[in-house]
Amino acid sequence: MIGYIKGKILSLAPDVALIETGGIGYEIFISGSAHSLLAGKTEGAVYTYLQVREDGITLFGFSSPEEKQMFLKLTSVSGVGPKMGIAVLSSMDINGLASAIATSDIKRLSSVKGLGKKTAERIILELRESVAVNIKAEIKSGEVPKVIPVTDGDEDAIVALMTLGFNRSESIKAVSRAKEQGAKTVEDIIMLALRGM
Repeated sequence: MIGYIKGKILSLAPDVALIETGGIGYEIFISGSAHSLLAGKTEGAVYTYLQVREDGITLFGFSSPEEKQMFLKLTSVSGVGPKMGIAVLSSMDINGLASAIATSDIKRLSSVKGLGKKTAERIILELRESVAVNIKAEIKSGEVPKVIPVTDGDEDAIVALMTLGFNRSESIKAVSRAKEQGAKTVEDIIMLALRGM
């Protein structure tokens, strides 16, 4: 099992990284946060999950062990394959995802491209209990996850930014900053958010 790769970044796209280590270049399908971690660097590292199937071997890369664990939870749900798992993690960070699952936010989950309402409901049904236990444990240990609250009005701005190619985590942070600067309407929030990205 290949669980971690560190080396020279030969190429980087929003969803794929080519990392050379020991004279071998590994093509890795990465999450949005893993891309942010590697962007602009000549060397980098990702935590990986190796999928072996009859039609081929695929590596998936993550920014942290926690993100990898969330991916494994997602892909344990019937109907959620590794590529969908990566898509979910590229649309929102693990804290936002945990919050959406724990609060049964079907609308937020089904806003992920390719993820239908029924699959979102299945994710919530199968993972809500384990995710809620993890959140409670973090609160007890004092490591409260930073979850930025999102209103319905904000959601429109976030979706608009995501259609422009930004991931959910970046979009939420940009919308939050724009609101702090005094933006009120969806149009103003988007304009200010884009300036800050």
